[in-house]
Amino acid sequence: MRVTDIQRCDVRPGLLVEWTLSPETVEAAAGLPEDSRPPAYVQESHIRTARSVREDGLFVPTWVGAAFDVPGSVDLDALQQALHRWTLRHETLRSGFRWDRGTMRRFTLDAGAVRLRREVVGEFTEARELVDHLQDRFDVAADALDWPNFIYAAVVREDRTSVYMAFDHSNVDAYSLHRIPAEVWEFYAAAVDGRTVAQPPAGSYVDFCEAERADADRVDDGHGIVARWREFVARCDGRLPNFPVDLGLDAEGKLPTQKLMQDMLSDAGEAAGFEAFCRPFGGSLVGVLAATAVIVREISGTPVYRTVVPFHTRAKSQWQDSVGWYVGGVPIEVDLSDGAGFEEALRRVRAALRENRRLARMPIARVLHLLGSEFRPRSPDLYSIVSFVDGRPVPGSGRWDELHAYGLLRVSYGDQVCVWVSRVHEGLQFAARYPDTGPALRSMETYLRRLREIVAEVAGSAGAVPGTGAPV
Repeated sequence: MRVTDIQRCDVRPGLLVEWTLSPETVEAAAGLPEDSRPPAYVQESHIRTARSVREDGLFVPTWVGAAFDVPGSVDLDALQQALHRWTLRHETLRSGFRWDRGTMRRFTLDAGAVRLRREVVGEFTEARELVDHLQDRFDVAADALDWPNFIYAAVVREDRTSVYMAFDHSNVDAYSLHRIPAEVWEFYAAAVDGRTVAQPPAGSYVDFCEAERADADRVDDGHGIVARWREFVARCDGRLPNFPVDLGLDAEGKLPTQKLMQDMLSDAGEAAGFEAFCRPFGGSLVGVLAATAVIVREISGTPVYRTVVPFHTRAKSQWQDSVGWYVGGVPIEVDLSDGAGFEEALRRVRAALRENRRLARMPIARVLHLLGSEFRPRSPDLYSIVSFVDGRPVPGSGRWDELHAYGLLRVSYGDQVCVWVSRVHEGLQFAARYPDTGPALRSMETYLRRLREIVAEVAGSAGAVPGTGAPV
């Protein structure tokens, strides 16, 4: 799906209806015993970071979400049934954490204890007022430090109803969000027709958390993966990498507000040409990273591009349909100090990813612990990312444009640059969060312009044989 924020996802006025877990469900959760399955390292790091930033006096909303339309006159009872069934399908949504003397302890509700409460909030006649309400409401209802930490909403109109689903990031990743429109739509259509959906059970992210953590805890500081991370962090001056351009940040200042930059990088034809040229080197992800390495050298003179590349950790088929935060990170270094161009950058990115892909299996928070880097974070983003997701294989992706489907980001505070490049049927889409400073804006405008130029130039040479040189 295209990535944007609530301000840019075509919100239209209408009757607002909300669904949250019922008071009886929340009360039942309060009395639950501990679930022995621990949090994933990425969950614990995220929630501890949120608490640390909050204790420093700043509320930083970090929810993510999905938006899509239900065409025609909606059946609210059927929609509620669909949302309820979808919630029961994914165990992480009925599992949360409580603090016990500084330790996070999990609790998990039985599916039979989960009920949704529907509330008709009222009619909104102005889009701006509705957007502000939705953002403020999601900030509270999808708070990382509270539970429940998700909410569903619908804006009802005669011609179509817009559905919005917001979650704390500890519950979902990009692939989870991509799957939501088709899954909920399937449950909704079945409810309208009075039939049930025959689906195999989805794997439990809570089970995955237990298995991943057990594997990670068997690794000590002498393991080869930890040694590789140690070398990488040392070459980043003892930190995880930022985006190596001028962001105009005050090292002693407060955490800055952020802005969102989003636009189409290319149409479908150029995206296909870019993909075709990059395919011998590993595809569009490699192409985006290679282009970024070239561009940051142009902008800032940085000869070696260092970054942590997000990779999904759904290595087994049982996790493919599961909702959860299945993400690991791969550190790479791309040395272009010899003046190498785009095609050579492709080769070097491919080599770096091949060498280090296995490192994604080790949660970064576990690595930091083993390195002794148990620092107190002041930013919700521990490092900068450049992410690429191809959404076309996702079930229902062909209807995303028709259904006005979006992946939603909450843009609030942060001192890092986070970039998401999405391959959709219409082309390549770019979205980025960046600090709200003049230098950062200029750097990001240059980055986006040059990225668009490189994609177009490479697409134009897609018929060339790699090795004969791309015109960049």
